[in-house]
Amino acid sequence: MTRVLPFLPALLLGLSSITAAADNNRTLIRNGYVLPMTADGKDRPNSDILIEGNKIVEIGSDLSAPGAEVIDASGKYVLPGFVDAHNHLWVTTMRGQFRNNGGKFFPVSNKLAKVMQPQDIHTAMYTGALELLQSGVTTTGDFFDNIHGPEWGDAGLTALKESGIRAIMYYGGPDKTTQHEIDIEHMAALQQQATDRVRLGLGWRLPRDLQSQDNWAMRDKEFNFARKHKLPVQVHVSGDAKNLFDALIARGYLNSSVTVVHATDATPEQQAALVKAGGSLVLTPTSEQRVAYGITRLDNFRNVERQGLGIDGNALAGTGNMFENLRLAALTESGAAKDEAQPDPRDVLALATRRGAEALGLADITGTLEPGKRADMQIIDPASLNMAGFGGGDPAAYILYSAQPQNVQTVLVDGKVVKRNGQLVEVDLPALMKQASDSAKGMVERAE
Repeated sequence: MTRVLPFLPALLLGLSSITAAADNNRTLIRNGYVLPMTADGKDRPNSDILIEGNKIVEIGSDLSAPGAEVIDASGKYVLPGFVDAHNHLWVTTMRGQFRNNGGKFFPVSNKLAKVMQPQDIHTAMYTGALELLQSGVTTTGDFFDNIHGPEWGDAGLTALKESGIRAIMYYGGPDKTTQHEIDIEHMAALQQQATDRVRLGLGWRLPRDLQSQDNWAMRDKEFNFARKHKLPVQVHVSGDAKNLFDALIARGYLNSSVTVVHATDATPEQQAALVKAGGSLVLTPTSEQRVAYGITRLDNFRNVERQGLGIDGNALAGTGNMFENLRLAALTESGAAKDEAQPDPRDVLALATRRGAEALGLADITGTLEPGKRADMQIIDPASLNMAGFGGGDPAAYILYSAQPQNVQTVLVDGKVVKRNGQLVEVDLPALMKQASDSAKGMVERAE
């Protein structure tokens, strides 16, 4: 048996991955090619971005900001941080376990989930969040559905807070059977501990037995709690996709606070009901294809405006790499449509920025670069071989098809630098890697 340690001090593990932007709390991004990603905005070459506290206050040329920390973005691309609209960060330390010896995701992850202790949860979610930040993802919608008790929930919320990422932690149950009620009392307590940067939501599941009135009574109680406390809700529509989606419609659950995930086979009628109710949709192309939900084609969902993309588990997707997810979505559509002109690269980038924020209900905070929004952004440096040879023009396709996480030089969340000069700030990677490895090995040993 592997002894589970309490959370180690932040300084020992480098868990404080953020640093003050400057003593005077002002930062100036100087002379970058800015892609604001607003719905009607245009790119702004050779522009500056002035940040005060956690907000963007001005975008322009030759801005004056005496005493501000200056980040030189000359020759680089400045765009909003990616929004990972659906994830399960607690599976991060299960990497490489799926498909070995024919093992499939759900049986393997369910087996390992049962033996995870709070420290394992903290390690997985913290490591996963840092991987997202390393890759230019500044916001995640984390569906945390492995909460065996209050300590597990506390560990997840603590990990997200310490990582420096912006997040909605969707509080879920202890497993996927839907036979157990979510701990509403603990969820209410955690809501009091949430912050502006790390918020709480409901990770909701519909009954496996849609005829079970007892199970529906539990689900109704959870949903009504979320509605009363104005918590956003995410719900999976997969496995029995048609009947699950139809149940959401028939029982009147769809509304503007509800996000439906994995609706790969959603009919036009189901999508129309979602749009009418003001709800949102999240597709996770890499994971949906890996677990054989079907081919995720963006053009099948063109009528759903509130729509984003998710990674759905760094380990399940292989990596927490939004660039890979974007490329797979784009290539699937062009290949399936037999039309090289589809989709528009800027539209695909919007799914992982502005539209992802809209899907999570965070459009007033993040997803675009404009005055008043929080300073959540990434700076991409093309000075590497994988981006060599660009002759100029619109950089959307260039970024979509060529950029990789190693090109993300700088990342800011809430105005604070979390990645600088290609390295996460104040993170002891060797210590973290060892902790993740020890946790992963311990889980496998206990599960066997």
